[in-house]
Amino acid sequence: MLILGVDTGGTFTDFVLQSESGLNTFKLPSTPDDPSRAILQGLEHFFGRQLPENLEIVHGSTVATNGFLERKGAKTLLVTTHGFEDVLFIGRQNRPKLYDFNVTRPAEIIPRSMVAGVKERMLFDGSVLKPLGKTVGRRLRSICREKGIESVAVCLLHSYANDAHEQVIKGQLSSLHIPVTISSEILPEFREYERLTTTLINAYLGPLISSYIKKLTGQLGSVSLHIQQSNGSILPAAEIEKRAIYTVLSGPAGGVHGAHQLAREMEIDRIITFDMGGTSTDVSLCDGKPTLTRDHRIDGYPIRIEVMDIHTVGAGGGSLAHMDAGGLLKVGPESAGARPGPICYGVGGKKLTVTDANLFLGRLLPDQFMGGTMQLQMKKVAAAMGKLAKQLKLEPVAAALGIIRIVNASMAKAIRAVSLERGYDPKEFCLFGFGGASGLHCCELARELAVQKIVIPARAGILSAQGMVFAEPSLDYMQALFLHGEELNTPVLAKNMETLVHKGFAEAKTLCRNGYAADIDVSRFLNLRYQGQSYELCIPYEKNFIELFHQAHEHNFNYRLQKTPLELVSIQCSLKINRKKQALPRQKKAAHPKIEPLCEQSVYFEHTPVNVPVFKRAHMAAGLTLAGPALIVDNYTTILLPASFSLEVDELHNLIIQTI
Repeated sequence: MLILGVDTGGTFTDFVLQSESGLNTFKLPSTPDDPSRAILQGLEHFFGRQLPENLEIVHGSTVATNGFLERKGAKTLLVTTHGFEDVLFIGRQNRPKLYDFNVTRPAEIIPRSMVAGVKERMLFDGSVLKPLGKTVGRRLRSICREKGIESVAVCLLHSYANDAHEQVIKGQLSSLHIPVTISSEILPEFREYERLTTTLINAYLGPLISSYIKKLTGQLGSVSLHIQQSNGSILPAAEIEKRAIYTVLSGPAGGVHGAHQLAREMEIDRIITFDMGGTSTDVSLCDGKPTLTRDHRIDGYPIRIEVMDIHTVGAGGGSLAHMDAGGLLKVGPESAGARPGPICYGVGGKKLTVTDANLFLGRLLPDQFMGGTMQLQMKKVAAAMGKLAKQLKLEPVAAALGIIRIVNASMAKAIRAVSLERGYDPKEFCLFGFGGASGLHCCELARELAVQKIVIPARAGILSAQGMVFAEPSLDYMQALFLHGEELNTPVLAKNMETLVHKGFAEAKTLCRNGYAADIDVSRFLNLRYQGQSYELCIPYEKNFIELFHQAHEHNFNYRLQKTPLELVSIQCSLKINRKKQALPRQKKAAHPKIEPLCEQSVYFEHTPVNVPVFKRAHMAAGLTLAGPALIVDNYTTILLPASFSLEVDELHNLIIQTI
């Protein structure tokens, strides 16, 4: 089986092909108007016009994320219980800036006119207070036809306890042949607002994802296509069409999974992933395993599915630098993207970016970018930097250094958000730097955060695509279940969990019949809280789950209430289908490896240039050690090694960087 990982980013599209001969890589600019064009170009690079029958593609896409941020989803009707039509617009009392009178609300997903209330009422225990009207289906079909509805989201009150009314509405709308998302299938849990936004966003993005996948599969023919999920696992493309919301962190999740898998091979337990691409920077903390969360927000709206806990900031190689109204230098969050891109790309960009600043400071070699396939335009950058420096009343070098310091401060803040703000000291973790731009910034970030060890993976520029190659299919299920105190020790909990797992096995076996080995791992979880609390913690369902909850609560909040009864609000299970993995390529360490510099380069670390040797990463053998200052150039990334750092090449061809 040939497995091709494809990561479509905002600036570049990355490819990693796993075959019997090892791993082959490729990278090219993304085509934001139609992401599939870049994918087809990559396929032609590897296979020409004829795709092999034993090819499997694992694709991480930004289609869902961009579609939602740009509000380019389907024309969606929201159906809810009469009297609750405004839940979407009222939201929660929580506000990011409580005392800001000028707060800007996120853009509407749908207007109020696209919400329909139906007369029915289900109680919290699943009993019917008011039956669903007999004419509801006819009325909703009429609304859909009149408004040209393309997708429907149904979220009725307390449907997690009894979904009978939602199922009836779904059946009544089946004759329209448009997708219908019901909340009891996508998120059968309490909390009306979060359940409603999750259901609505899934319905809103469903036709967009379905259209993209159908177009792509039509061009791929009989080739197997899988989609990267936001929790790090994958699913066949046909399965993901009805779970569009599971792809909102598709690409970044592949990077975290790839870094974690590599860290396990290196026997490193605690890592912070630092993925700096062209458009944004994604950071995540893995303490033995990737951190998952169900409190993620996209453009201000909560989605209560399980995703990788990734903190994203608008700080990438393409982040735009400019002077704001107050005369201060600002960098990001806007990005130059793939088109027109940074000024140095020479394809029409007119605003300076972080990549332009790195080139101006000598940290990039104009003739070595993208493996020498793209010549960077230094003269255009120098002219633009001179204009910006004049506006700021600075020297051009000072302006460029200012751009780097500002973007570094933004990324350091993101790393602190996933570590210090959650009770973890970054000094105790290893920083995994990957993505096209991370190698130029990781050492300065490590110095800022007092991190002692950095790993630059062998294929750092395309690690997200590599993570997709090694990802495995999984299915997640959840169910509302309210128990408290002594009820947790009754057979009710075990019986409900067994039913949920049985449901998962039935679907997992279908995937196994489609070509997967029937080696399935099951993980069971409980969402618990102290009685009276408004938040819960996800705890593994083991014999000592009560003590595990106390320990987790003490770690997160620094106290435990040993005598307070616990309360269960829901149960979860995850079924992972194991696949045979190919080992990463290794190279034995040489006894006394040596390397000659490619050339020397004048680099600005501060205001005075320093001549540093430049080395080709492809020429660096396992066991080689180097002391900074130096520049290491790779096909898809460049690593800046300051004077206070040294590196060693390990057997997996990773660069292990430490402070001297």
